[in-house]
Amino acid sequence: MVVRRRTLVAVVIVALFATAGGTASGGVGIGPGGGTPGTSQNFELVGHDPLFNRGMNAAPAIFDNYVYVGNRSDGSDSCGDSDPGPGVTPVLEPTNPDGTCTHVHPGILVVDIADPAAPAVVGELGEEFVSGADVGQTARELRVWPEQKLLMVMYFRCSRIIHACPQTDQRFSVRFFDLAASPTDPPLIATYTPSRLPHEMYLWIDPTNPARALLWLSTPTTSANPATANLIITDISKAHSGVFREVARGNWNQFFPGAADPANYDFDLALHSMTPSADGTRTYLAYLRGGFGILDTSKVARNLIPAGTVENLNDDLLTPAPFPTWGAGNRCAGHTAEGCAESHSAVPFPGRPFALTIDEVYGTFTTPAFGWPWGWARTWNVAQPRRPHILGEYKLLQNTEAFRPSVDPATEQFTSYSSHNPTLTRNVALDAWHSGGLQAIDIEDPGSPTQSGWFSPAPLASVALEDPALSRGPIKVVMWSFPIVRNGLIYVVDIRNGLYVLRYTGPRADEVRAIGFLEGNSNLQDALTLAAGSLE
Repeated sequence: MVVRRRTLVAVVIVALFATAGGTASGGVGIGPGGGTPGTSQNFELVGHDPLFNRGMNAAPAIFDNYVYVGNRSDGSDSCGDSDPGPGVTPVLEPTNPDGTCTHVHPGILVVDIADPAAPAVVGELGEEFVSGADVGQTARELRVWPEQKLLMVMYFRCSRIIHACPQTDQRFSVRFFDLAASPTDPPLIATYTPSRLPHEMYLWIDPTNPARALLWLSTPTTSANPATANLIITDISKAHSGVFREVARGNWNQFFPGAADPANYDFDLALHSMTPSADGTRTYLAYLRGGFGILDTSKVARNLIPAGTVENLNDDLLTPAPFPTWGAGNRCAGHTAEGCAESHSAVPFPGRPFALTIDEVYGTFTTPAFGWPWGWARTWNVAQPRRPHILGEYKLLQNTEAFRPSVDPATEQFTSYSSHNPTLTRNVALDAWHSGGLQAIDIEDPGSPTQSGWFSPAPLASVALEDPALSRGPIKVVMWSFPIVRNGLIYVVDIRNGLYVLRYTGPRADEVRAIGFLEGNSNLQDALTLAAGSLE
């Protein structure tokens, strides 16, 4: 069966390139590579650590010579639970005789990368925050404020359906750990509990005042109540003292027609994530079924909010709502070539008037409308933020009609050939594309994005926990994290297979090679230089 699928894919690739040269008409680039595990082009594998073959790896963060890797699951022995009632119906096949699943090393793993060719786990922290009284918590999102030597970790309840966690009450926080005390076993020094449940976060350091740091937090809600925030911005400058001040909030659902009834947007009108410009004056909003818009956050960036007040961002949209969308639009039955609009990430091109948006679409295990054709990337002209418009699209072969005949039920249900988290230089996008591996996309011409390389690892033979939604199908690759570029090398996490250290050797490799530090979810270091037009 596997041989047959690979043969069909090969035939389709040849046909595509015989007719389209790798780029379809209308500015749609089609990347042929990435969907086959154990293949690569224009990437060199420098180092790899399987992270104890634990599976369910989450976001990385880097400080000095250490990478910290979070966990999508928790410290329980749950196999998940699909029973809506008081009983337990395991999602995963139990691995122990007593019907449980061992969650191996559930804490944050500390990986020594002093030698990038030989990364090695040297510690684990925070096990107590995902087990015992805190079972059901996931250490999902991590950032480091290097100047203050702080590791911040977002915790919230993990799902009993898609994360193999038990049923627990919702709790959430951002915990701060002191790396100055110990980079391998940092003590907890402060905890911030946002006013609403967070999902994604962006660390922004004021370019004019390096002692001032803010967290942009998405707090997704389908509520059309203007007072219920979809976005919170919090000043964390005094984190060492345990002082956190929410300085701005906003919700824009109320401006979308029919939003009072969430069904009009498939119960999916909410802010998933956001990326401020390097100077913080504009924020790019990924609004799930609501599409893509741009917000004026210049008051926040310029520190113009009076002390003791919280700025209301509801009337600060630069892109009027409803936002532009694509594919099937605000409602999607799924499984058509146009795809579902599921705006996951929205990222500005550094120093250029363009943006990249990402759709993340799982398999049908999560919702019947998902599965083929999954989700892909789009480029936008944002020179006039009132009227952003699409310039081009970038897909993999697996996102096209040509691949549809080879989609078997297990792939449809438990695999995602979907774009996820991108990190951008001026002309190259590095995108963790789930089962499409790590993609390098040439974006010099945003109207014609093209594949410039890919890396899809050879999967581990087995892991302690398969991702219930993303790695139970035949393809055992799930590239997931925002790639981090450090000293010209790329650090990226595969949910199932661990931490990879890669060297990009394709077109415009000099752009990547010149970077000291860059990540897609902060404006640290080279993000500012790139935005200013340097490091070209």
